[in-house]
Amino acid sequence: MNLAKIHSAIPHREPMLLLDEILEQTENHIVCKKSFHPNEFFFQGHYPERPLVPGVILCESALQAGAVLLANLVENGDGMPVATRMNEVKFKRMVRPGETVIVDVSLDERLAGAFFLSAKVTCDDKVAVRLKFACTITQIDP
Repeated sequence: MNLAKIHSAIPHREPMLLLDEILEQTENHIVCKKSFHPNEFFFQGHYPERPLVPGVILCESALQAGAVLLANLVENGDGMPVATRMNEVKFKRMVRPGETVIVDVSLDERLAGAFFLSAKVTCDDKVAVRLKFACTITQIDP
C-alpha cells in the first residue's frame, strides 16, 4: 500500500514520517517498511564519523506503524492514537544509512480506551529492536 494510505492514517510528515510503505495489514496486525537514506537529518549528529539510526527513531517507526494500525478505530477523525508508554525495549542490532527495516506490530489487547501492542523491527532478517507499547485515542488540539 502506498504512502497516501499512511498520510491518511497519521499526521506525521517529513522529516518525522518514519514509514515508507504498508506491506500488509489486518485488523490486529501491520507490517511496514522504512528505508533509511544517508541524508536523513539525524545522521548529521548521530554519529558524524559512524552514522547509525538512533534507537529512539527505530522505536518511533514502530509507534507510527501502531498508530496506522489503530487509525481505523478513530471515528470520523475524532482524535488520534498517542503513545502512553514503552516497556521491555531491547536493542539487538544497529541500523546504518542505506539499510531498510521491516516494522511488524501486533495489537495484543484492548482494555476500554487503552491499546497494548508489541513490535519487532528487523533489518536483513535480524532483530534490531523489540518493544511493547501502549496507546490511547486522544484529542489533539491545534
